[in-house]
Amino acid sequence: MAAPKVVITLGSPREKGNSAMLARRAADGVRDAGGQAVTFALHGMAIRPCRACDACQRTKDYRCLQVDDMAAVYAALREADGLLIASPVYWFTLSAQTKLFMDRLYAFVGPSGHGLAGKRIGIVLTYGDADPFSSGAVNALRTCQDAFRYVGAPIVGMVYGTANAAGEIAANAGLMDEAFTLGRTLAGA
Repeated sequence: MAAPKVVITLGSPREKGNSAMLARRAADGVRDAGGQAVTFALHGMAIRPCRACDACQRTKDYRCLQVDDMAAVYAALREADGLLIASPVYWFTLSAQTKLFMDRLYAFVGPSGHGLAGKRIGIVLTYGDADPFSSGAVNALRTCQDAFRYVGAPIVGMVYGTANAAGEIAANAGLMDEAFTLGRTLAGA
């Protein structure tokens, strides 16, 4: 039996940002459960916006016709058992990098069904305000809930919390433990 694979997308421009730290801890959980974590730092990738051409809806392999770095993410997602989306909350929702990635997931809603159906989904969010409502974290969570419900991919866990300075989240042992457990869950443990 092949080891479960989990794709992790980092939506922060900060390599050592808080959402990235939680995602790395989740990756530890994936590996602890015997899985493989494949990470994509979206900020450093050349990913174009969706052109709304619908060409992907006429293919049987969930393929966008644009040639950019999203092709590597699609290839990994085809083989993955799970997906972890890690994003800071910027201006009351997901980061621009994460939203761009989410828009391009449209290619996985092709004519032969939903390419993400049945894959386990995890969400990691960090935000500056102590309140998830006034920070916009609730908006980001709702975006993910609606999108993945639509494609039939269950969200198996969400980890979210407050942090400002890069790396500050590491001091929150409870959240770091939750991220580790989420990684194990994404790997099917």
